[in-house]
Amino acid sequence: MRSTTVKFSQDVVPLGEMKVNPGKVVRRVDETGRQVLLTSHGRCVAVVQALGEYETVQEERDFMRALVTGLVDIEAGRVMPLEEVVRSLGLE
Repeated sequence: MRSTTVKFSQDVVPLGEMKVNPGKVVRRVDETGRQVLLTSHGRCVAVVQALGEYETVQEERDFMRALVTGLVDIEAGRVMPLEEVVRSLGLE
Protein backbone atom coordinates (compact mmCIF):
# COMPACT_ATOMS: atom_id res chain seq x y z
CA MET A 1 0.00 0.00 0.00
CA ARG A 2 1.29 3.44 -0.90
CA SER A 3 1.73 6.15 1.70
CA THR A 4 -1.25 8.47 1.84
CA THR A 5 0.41 11.06 4.05
CA VAL A 6 0.27 14.45 2.39
CA LYS A 7 3.69 15.83 1.49
CA PHE A 8 3.19 19.57 1.77
CA SER A 9 6.22 20.24 -0.43
CA GLN A 10 4.58 18.31 -3.29
CA ASP A 11 0.85 18.00 -2.67
CA VAL A 12 -0.31 21.59 -2.20
CA VAL A 13 -1.61 22.99 -5.47
CA PRO A 14 -3.06 26.44 -6.18
CA LEU A 15 -6.66 26.29 -7.36
CA GLY A 16 -5.59 28.08 -10.54
CA GLU A 17 -3.39 25.12 -11.50
CA MET A 18 -6.38 22.79 -11.07
CA LYS A 19 -8.42 25.06 -13.34
CA VAL A 20 -5.70 25.15 -16.02
CA ASN A 21 -4.72 21.48 -15.97
CA PRO A 22 -7.11 19.29 -13.93
CA GLY A 23 -5.83 16.11 -15.60
CA LYS A 24 -2.34 16.71 -14.25
CA VAL A 25 -3.64 17.07 -10.70
CA VAL A 26 -5.81 13.95 -10.96
CA ARG A 27 -2.89 11.96 -12.41
CA ARG A 28 -0.72 13.07 -9.48
CA VAL A 29 -3.33 11.73 -7.04
CA ASP A 30 -3.54 8.47 -9.00
CA GLU A 31 0.23 8.02 -9.30
CA THR A 32 1.18 8.93 -5.72
CA GLY A 33 -1.87 7.62 -3.87
CA ARG A 34 -1.81 10.84 -1.86
CA GLN A 35 -4.40 13.56 -1.56
CA VAL A 36 -3.78 16.95 -3.16
CA LEU A 37 -4.68 20.05 -1.19
CA LEU A 38 -6.08 22.88 -3.31
CA THR A 39 -5.41 26.41 -2.11
CA SER A 40 -6.86 29.80 -2.87
CA HIS A 41 -5.06 32.91 -1.67
CA GLY A 42 -2.81 30.71 0.48
CA ARG A 43 -5.63 28.93 2.28
CA CYS A 44 -6.67 25.31 1.78
CA VAL A 45 -10.12 25.18 0.18
CA ALA A 46 -10.51 21.59 -1.04
CA VAL A 47 -8.96 18.14 -1.20
CA VAL A 48 -8.67 15.94 -4.28
CA GLN A 49 -8.66 12.27 -3.32
CA ALA A 50 -8.76 8.98 -5.22
CA LEU A 51 -12.28 7.54 -5.37
CA GLY A 52 -11.22 4.17 -3.93
CA GLU A 53 -9.62 5.84 -0.92
CA TYR A 54 -12.67 8.05 -0.41
CA GLU A 55 -14.95 4.99 -0.42
CA THR A 56 -12.68 3.15 2.01
CA VAL A 57 -12.62 6.10 4.41
CA GLN A 58 -16.43 6.39 4.23
CA GLU A 59 -16.86 2.67 4.97
CA GLU A 60 -14.44 2.89 7.92
CA ARG A 61 -16.26 5.96 9.27
CA ASP A 62 -19.65 4.22 8.98
CA PHE A 63 -18.28 1.13 10.75
CA MET A 64 -16.79 3.20 13.57
CA ARG A 65 -20.07 5.10 14.06
CA ALA A 66 -22.01 1.83 14.25
CA LEU A 67 -19.48 0.42 16.72
CA VAL A 68 -19.69 3.48 18.97
CA THR A 69 -23.50 3.39 18.82
CA GLY A 70 -23.42 -0.27 19.86
CA LEU A 71 -21.05 0.41 22.75
CA VAL A 72 -23.24 3.30 23.96
CA ASP A 73 -26.29 1.01 23.79
CA ILE A 74 -24.48 -1.66 25.83
CA GLU A 75 -23.42 0.87 28.46
CA ALA A 76 -26.97 2.22 28.68
CA GLY A 77 -28.34 -1.29 29.15
CA ARG A 78 -30.15 -1.36 25.82
CA VAL A 79 -29.45 -5.05 25.20
CA MET A 80 -31.49 -8.21 24.75
CA PRO A 81 -30.67 -11.91 24.72
CA LEU A 82 -29.73 -13.42 21.35
CA GLU A 83 -32.69 -15.80 21.46
CA GLU A 84 -35.07 -12.84 21.73
CA VAL A 85 -33.39 -11.06 18.79
CA VAL A 86 -33.65 -14.19 16.64
CA ARG A 87 -37.32 -14.58 17.57
CA SER A 88 -38.16 -10.91 16.96
CA LEU A 89 -36.55 -11.07 13.50
CA GLY A 90 -38.43 -14.25 12.66
CA LEU A 91 -35.22 -16.21 12.13
CA GLU A 92 -36.30 -19.27 14.14
